[in-house]
Amino acid sequence: MFKKILIANRGEIAVRIIRACRELGIKAVAVFSEIDRKGLHVRMADEAYSIGPSPSVESYLNIEKLIEVAKKAKCEGIHPGYGFLAENPLFARKIENEGLVFIGPPATAIELLGDKMAARKTMKNVGITVVPGTEEPLESEKQGLSIAQKIGFPILIKAAGGGGGKGMRIVRNEKDLKEAMRACASEAKSAFADARIYIEKYLERPRHIEIQILGDKFGEVIYLGERECSIQRRHQKVIEESPSPIVDEKIRMKMGETAVKAAKAAGYHNAGTMEFLVDSDKKFYFLEANTRLQVEHPVTEMVTGIDIAKEQIKIASGLPLSYKQKEISWRGAAIECRIYAEDPENNFLPSTGVVSYYQEPAGPGIRVDSGLYEGCEVPIYYDPIIGKLITWGKNRDEAIQRMRRALSEYRISGVATTIPFHILVMENEKFLQGDLSTHFIEEEFNRGRKVQPEEDVYKMAALFSALVKYQETKRVQTRKGLKVQGENPWKMEGRRRGLRRFGV
Repeated sequence: MFKKILIANRGEIAVRIIRACRELGIKAVAVFSEIDRKGLHVRMADEAYSIGPSPSVESYLNIEKLIEVAKKAKCEGIHPGYGFLAENPLFARKIENEGLVFIGPPATAIELLGDKMAARKTMKNVGITVVPGTEEPLESEKQGLSIAQKIGFPILIKAAGGGGGKGMRIVRNEKDLKEAMRACASEAKSAFADARIYIEKYLERPRHIEIQILGDKFGEVIYLGERECSIQRRHQKVIEESPSPIVDEKIRMKMGETAVKAAKAAGYHNAGTMEFLVDSDKKFYFLEANTRLQVEHPVTEMVTGIDIAKEQIKIASGLPLSYKQKEISWRGAAIECRIYAEDPENNFLPSTGVVSYYQEPAGPGIRVDSGLYEGCEVPIYYDPIIGKLITWGKNRDEAIQRMRRALSEYRISGVATTIPFHILVMENEKFLQGDLSTHFIEEEFNRGRKVQPEEDVYKMAALFSALVKYQETKRVQTRKGLKVQGENPWKMEGRRRGLRRFGV
């Protein structure tokens, strides 16, 4: 077992991994950018090291600096968390070449499954059904049009080397294809330093269901059941649950065995997720693989009792799996709401500032994974997810009731959050019935009002990011006397009513 590991991440996921290390008796080393100097993960770690300025490209994406710190701190392994370099095969290979252990899958598996086109090709070769599309990158707009006409509109243009909803566009007709291809390639290059794009057939109203797997270095792979991830906004998951309302034991076994087959075909070990789209006939198609710890892993932990983060560390240290497939069972139901620092009253644009008031919910069946505390700053440089609220119940109804209670108790002031929006979802009749699809938010919360075009949202996001330099300069100038923007913590109900008024 490791004695000390470095966590190459920040925020709630860094805190989560630090806690896993503590329970395993492992010292945790944190890293931080300039703006994260007072972050909760820095406070909780056994050691912490500065890795550069606030922009991620100069800090959390700086491979050489991360490895330099790991060696300086005499760490044996590096855990990437999720996001940043978690699915970067160059990072994994560099760690291995430097004599350290990457706490994740081998670089070869990341290359194979992290590249969506290569993953599709691998799955087809072993007889796994994939969503119709291309296995090679698009080389021209003319080629894209030819393929789109062959597959049939609507189609989905996707980045080959990324995830998280970035570099994706739905195209419903020929006239929008050229601009969509250009936009996707540009966004993919900016987000993943990889401008390759490809085409998939766009399935109308599918469900997005994924299977959590664990594999050791001895060739054993097991599945831990499914997660329903259909509630998405601009291709980004918002709410997840386990089990899925439509998955029975027979479908779970079939999907689980398919996921295991896919993992073995890629020579996979450690934690990972195989994602599928499921149509109205419950036929499932391989979509992609996530070669890392998923944001939504807590719901699987709640229903199986298995600590996936600790299993990751054990597997990376060379230990065999702690469980056999026959030992895996599922108890009750769990739901996760991703808490974003976004303003649901303003097209979910990012919200930044200082947290002036913070109170987490508590009680039976409640779990909060967060990196927040009263007085901390939510910066503009990183993904806006600031926490995850997870509830467990003996059945789905109880999990939902607990989530409604927990959301009503959760107080975060100083920045806008998606908590009021989650409350509305928990009260939605179709959600209560389990009638879900990847269009759930679009269909249920955009009725009766003009929907802002997706392109306009991206333009506003670009404008927002253009303020980064100005805000950083302002923050540095006022660092010694940083003002906390106060907000009445009981304004949540008013916001909730405002959301209702605007049809969100």
